[in-house]
Amino acid sequence: MVLEGLGGALRDAIKKIANASHVDQKLVKEVVKDVQRALLQADVNVKLVLSMTKELETRALTEKPPAGMSPREHVIRIVYEELVKILGKGREIPAKPQRILMVGLYGQGKTTTSGKLAKDLHKRGMKVGLVAADVHRPAAYDQLVQLGAKLNVPVFGDPKEKSATKIAKRAMKEFDGYDVIIFDTSGRHSLEDDLIKEIEDVAKAVDAEQKILVLDAQTGQQAGPQAKAFHDAVGLTGVIITKLDGTAKGGGALSAVAETGAPICYIGVGEHLEDLERFDPDRFISRMLGMGDIKSLIETASEVVDEEKAEEAARKMLSGKFSLKDMYDQMEMLQGMGPLKKITSMLPGFADKIKEQDMEATQERLQRFRFIMDSMTDEELEDPKLIKSSRVIRIARGSGTTPKDVKELLKQYNMSKKAMKGFMGNRKVRRQLMKQFKDADISAKGA
Repeated sequence: MVLEGLGGALRDAIKKIANASHVDQKLVKEVVKDVQRALLQADVNVKLVLSMTKELETRALTEKPPAGMSPREHVIRIVYEELVKILGKGREIPAKPQRILMVGLYGQGKTTTSGKLAKDLHKRGMKVGLVAADVHRPAAYDQLVQLGAKLNVPVFGDPKEKSATKIAKRAMKEFDGYDVIIFDTSGRHSLEDDLIKEIEDVAKAVDAEQKILVLDAQTGQQAGPQAKAFHDAVGLTGVIITKLDGTAKGGGALSAVAETGAPICYIGVGEHLEDLERFDPDRFISRMLGMGDIKSLIETASEVVDEEKAEEAARKMLSGKFSLKDMYDQMEMLQGMGPLKKITSMLPGFADKIKEQDMEATQERLQRFRFIMDSMTDEELEDPKLIKSSRVIRIARGSGTTPKDVKELLKQYNMSKKAMKGFMGNRKVRRQLMKQFKDADISAKGA
């Protein structure tokens, strides 16, 4: 999970409020100190921390809870709101025709982030082209070509050309008719005049609507001055903070950039191309405090779940049919949403309940179950009652597992089917679900 240390410390502060018999000045001051300590350990600027926690304390001691809200809930809400404030406002890069210039210093992750952004926009229906406009780092062109191949997105570049502006102009002709063109530009070890000049020339040549700064979260509080310098020079439209997973300095980078007024668009939360999340301060803080992020969970599910398959699975359950094949399809949908750690962070109250090793063990178990089901025949998947001892041995050999593993899968399946049968045995629930399906059918026919 992103900023696990900070999230854990803040959740402990929230628990202190939630478990208190009543809210008084002593409790508020304790919580304020806990929040201060957590933010300072995450490298957030001292002045910003003191200012934020002073406002937190004042509000907690003077504001009256709204009607229907307990004093404890009110203080928790104030903590949440004040944390959101220090992160500024997020800004999504819209899915529309545009030219995007990726800028930043060496080693910040520009090229990989260009690929991640291309994947995000391509997924949202845009025809995307990538341009290797980094003429100073020899490996940049090859790296971008490799990323383009993985994404099925074309890449234009010329390793022999030493003018980024010339490459950019040629790329515009090459990608004529494309919705989005992303230019991966050169970096430097520091913000130098020749870097700014090159960025300005390329931006002018391609008439870039978006100028996105890529910053490594490890930069910490220095991310602020860097963002301000680039913002003053070229007029940034957004910032992407990379390598935020697990870094202690991430809190400093996020808050420092927010102070400059340059909106944070995305955060990089891993090495894979799908590990780029749109930055929404409300959702970000909600997940860190263990309040979950149901909206993101629904969005993630909608991207990977086949609606027709999901509806068909639901209909089978309503009719009492539930095979191993259905179980396999459900597991595929779940794994398509990403690591369990990511999914559980979106569920309210799950952040601290499931230990890291338990999640890893569950992920491995699900993978083992898939291997076992891959070794079964279609007949066995549709009718698991056929699987007796001789078949168990054959399936175990074919999947590289043990008979015990196969029996564990069958036990899990039977438990799931029994639970489903009990659930569907409730007439009231069954009637409600059937009504929903009928309403959905009527809506679909009328559309």
